[in-house]
Amino acid sequence: MLRRLYGTPLGRGVLKLIVRPWFSKVGGWLINRKVSCLWIKGFVRRNSIDLSECEKSRFKSFNDFFTRRLKPGSRAADMDPGHFISPCDSRLTAYRIDSRARFCIKDTRYTLSELIRNKEIAKRFEGGWLLLFRLSVDDYHRYCYVDDGHKFADVRIPGLFHTVNPIANDLYPIYKENSRVYSLMQTRNFGEVLAIEVGALLVGKISNHDPAECYVARGDEKGLFEFGGSTIVICVQEGILDIDEPIASNSAANIETKVRYGSRVGVRHAAR
Repeated sequence: MLRRLYGTPLGRGVLKLIVRPWFSKVGGWLINRKVSCLWIKGFVRRNSIDLSECEKSRFKSFNDFFTRRLKPGSRAADMDPGHFISPCDSRLTAYRIDSRARFCIKDTRYTLSELIRNKEIAKRFEGGWLLLFRLSVDDYHRYCYVDDGHKFADVRIPGLFHTVNPIANDLYPIYKENSRVYSLMQTRNFGEVLAIEVGALLVGKISNHDPAECYVARGDEKGLFEFGGSTIVICVQEGILDIDEPIASNSAANIETKVRYGSRVGVRHAAR
């Protein structure tokens, strides 16, 4: 379906309608109805989802299932203060932010300033790491804080709702057009960290629990994505973080590495 939508003239005509926020809102209304429970069984089978991890086995709607919470302990965060953790279940690629603040995702170039529409903040992360966590529909769609610290208020940037599937990336600058939310955080162990949540096709809502300025704790749930594939981008300043192997070598070869919510993906740089 995605190939037809993004790869044919007729499909791109339809796409102009369905990437609009109102379409995602209509889709969101439908998947919150009881009738949408009919889709759960097939979705679980096709994506090999283990429901034994879930707090409950019966759901009110497809979205209730999709945003399901797992049993305590199913995604325990690594609490070593020198370890940098993944905020979510995802496929991770790590990029150096060069002097031009550009990085490449699926053969498409983006600037950090375009993502957050703030050149001053983007400049502070030059030379550091950009960690791109791509969630697919079979992943757990809740995410956590990567460290203890002071989080500043969320900044929301409205946009269209393209899919984050690589098919779409061939034709559209997805991460510039999609709805997204970013926040800065002064962490205890890794300096200033920038976190960006990016919505996708049929994701009508990025639900962060603490949109206002507050103090947060490593491993605590930050928020959730409603139905669809989504992406989290985490930026760390220069000289702070060393990325673990094989993530670093895989990323250099443009290969994603599967990671889990709360798992270690790097360590604090020894010179710090």
